[in-house]
Amino acid sequence: MHNCELLFREDCTVDDLIDVLEGNRKYIKCLYVYNKIDVVSIEDVDRLARLPHSVVIACEHKGRPALNFDHLLATMWNYMGLTRVYTKRRGEQPGLLEPVVLSSERKGTTVNSACLSISKDMLDNFNFALVWGTSTKYNPQRVGKEHVLQDEDVLQVVTLTVTQQKHAKNYNQKVQAHWDKYKAKKKALKT
Repeated sequence: MHNCELLFREDCTVDDLIDVLEGNRKYIKCLYVYNKIDVVSIEDVDRLARLPHSVVIACEHKGRPALNFDHLLATMWNYMGLTRVYTKRRGEQPGLLEPVVLSSERKGTTVNSACLSISKDMLDNFNFALVWGTSTKYNPQRVGKEHVLQDEDVLQVVTLTVTQQKHAKNYNQKVQAHWDKYKAKKKALKT
């Protein structure tokens, strides 16, 4: 650029302009964590807590309990865009110990991405899913692959029955592909 006029319709800095023109900078999210709030005045803690992208905590030390640590963990999950989804088998309680962790910035938080995280084969026979949690109006609610899950939802995937699979258009192709894969594995084991 040699000569131009610029009109800004919002407040911006020279750095903002350079970023737009260059297009090669990427900013990542930042969270400032202030520790030892138990040794400073309440006014300082209040001032620090009001700063944008800030969390104030006090770690556990010599028997003294941690302060505000749960808020720090929740804020970190929010900033990273992570969602915990618990899975459930039919007729059983949900497994609340090991959630499937999905990222909104990577593969998304849909039922489709949850199925891919569990098993790639699950989508081939996907029929519908039942979801319990804040992402649904009713508990449980029957949803499709594109339903967006929220943190701590419970997911139960219902696959096609064998009869439904046999009536599918590409059933014979799937059976043949599976049989070919089986024969190739068996042949590789013999050699």
